[in-house]
Amino acid sequence: MTGPRHEFRYRVYWEHTDAGGVVYHARYLNFLERARSDWLTAMGIHQTRLRAEAGLIFVVTRVEIDFRRPARLDDELAVGVCVEHCGRARLDFVQDIHRDGELLITATVRAACLHADRFTPARLPKDLVERAREPIKNE
Repeated sequence: MTGPRHEFRYRVYWEHTDAGGVVYHARYLNFLERARSDWLTAMGIHQTRLRAEAGLIFVVTRVEIDFRRPARLDDELAVGVCVEHCGRARLDFVQDIHRDGELLITATVRAACLHADRFTPARLPKDLVERAREPIKNE
């Protein structure tokens, strides 16, 4: 399954950059994480509630990033999220970051659903699997 691409916008601040005003390579992970979290929230799935009510959490188990161009201080970034595969206990995402239409990075991210108390694999919530195939309302 390949779901629709969703896009979220974020600004680059000093905290994201090195002394030269260029985004430090590890900070791209923050932008990717924020977009995946905002994607879940936009679908009505709140991670704190998911943990409290169902005892489920998500953990990243794999990331691969291809760096193409640097982002810089004050850039407005468009961070894309697309579900490439939805398994029983994991989601595989394809993500990208653009600035003014220019591709800066591409990434593949694997997130596993776990029982919060045991850190063992757990089945993805049914409503998440169903919603992952649909565009987010008001997008």
